[in-house]
Amino acid sequence: MGAATGNAAGNMTGSAMTGVTGSTAAGSLLIKGALGALTGAATPAARLPAVDLRIQGGLIEEIAPALAARSGETVLDASNCVLYPGLVNTHHHMFQSLLKGVPAGINEGLGEWLRGVHLPRLPRYDEDMVRTGVTLALAQMALSGATTVADHHYLHNAGSSGVLFEVAEQLGMRLVLCRGAVTVKSTNPDYPDIVPTVSFDAMLRDMDELAARHHDGAADSMRRVVVAPLTPTYSVMPDELKELARFARARGLRMHTHLSETLDYVTYTREKYNCLPVQFMAEHEWLGRDVWLAHMVHLSPEEVAMVAATGTGIAHCPNSNARLGSGIAPLPAYAQAGVSVSIGVDGPSCNEASHMLGEARMAWLLHRATGGPKSTTVEGIVHAATRAGAVNLGYENLGLLAPGMAADLVAFEIDGPAYWGQHDALAAPLITGHAKVRHSLVGGRCVVQDGLLPAIDLEKLRHDAARAVAKLH
Repeated sequence: MGAATGNAAGNMTGSAMTGVTGSTAAGSLLIKGALGALTGAATPAARLPAVDLRIQGGLIEEIAPALAARSGETVLDASNCVLYPGLVNTHHHMFQSLLKGVPAGINEGLGEWLRGVHLPRLPRYDEDMVRTGVTLALAQMALSGATTVADHHYLHNAGSSGVLFEVAEQLGMRLVLCRGAVTVKSTNPDYPDIVPTVSFDAMLRDMDELAARHHDGAADSMRRVVVAPLTPTYSVMPDELKELARFARARGLRMHTHLSETLDYVTYTREKYNCLPVQFMAEHEWLGRDVWLAHMVHLSPEEVAMVAATGTGIAHCPNSNARLGSGIAPLPAYAQAGVSVSIGVDGPSCNEASHMLGEARMAWLLHRATGGPKSTTVEGIVHAATRAGAVNLGYENLGLLAPGMAADLVAFEIDGPAYWGQHDALAAPLITGHAKVRHSLVGGRCVVQDGLLPAIDLEKLRHDAARAVAKLH
């Protein structure tokens, strides 16, 4: 177990390092003794052997071997650790953390899972449950290497969306709130139980208020708001979809939604609108560099070309797509076409792991199983889980370990029997998928410190989650 060490100037040590806990760093911090780093670039040049990393004012100042500590500089021990950029989770439904492994849906596809697990329990949520679920999700994210989370939140009957920002601020993590909604009863026969949660006008008013209160478009912002109807082809009216796009762009907000998750979805869109889902999105102004779409499992070659040509991003969710039997989105083909493909864990009720590093490992393995060992590389998947995620969320200075970038990074500890005999230390966190987070920093301040979450009482969280599960069972 690593610990922070002090120099002669009297730096704080161990769990007393409150000077680096929070959301923004002002002083100088040196991460010392790392075995090396993967920078988040997509090529083998992403590899850096044994390095130290200096942070000043929340930004990376320099990365080099054997940096000497400055007077008064706080030093964090990263011996037996590998540095990655903070992982960027580009699609989540955090409140679902209280719905893991519900027996009614454990062996079902998307439709039956919705009917058996999801829809019956949504009305039972209250604001305390939302807070508990979000806290649990962000704790899991932090302890698996994520520093930024985009949450597609559509449960608005149980309190304000502001709860999500409160919890993220408590932990010191970046949160992108994708404000979801359903404004019409579903016309999709596969999902007939999806009913309106809000009127369209009320949705616009709420998004306007959310954006005014919480959205920060700065390059290193801790809070962002995104326009995100639940599903574009049957959760809003087509004319509403176009109005939402214009609403978002007029306010400088990005756009996000689910698309083409199952073959049934593609069939429905063809029968209802006489076009493919991506074509439908193009007709309603929902493609572009300010849009990223979750799942995208079933696309035609023509659709892939449209996505690439418009700069639209994709959030790849391999675990939940496998868990629900929805299929495998061909990440290597999308990347080869020039699409920015990032990683998302999706809902904890259909991906019980909610483990960002494990999700990235699944992406690394799954496509090798279907396309051969050349289909993915360690560097390419780390890039998808870091820099590509930052690009899809519109963050210009996240997702890379380089001077001038925001100091969002993770020190993965690779020590113990699982790593003895390891030949490639830099790949080890990804190829094992379970490396412990020793330190995690956002803007130069610790979110995880010596393997612990200082901002969270985990024992209380455990009891809160158990009480909520009893109510939702």
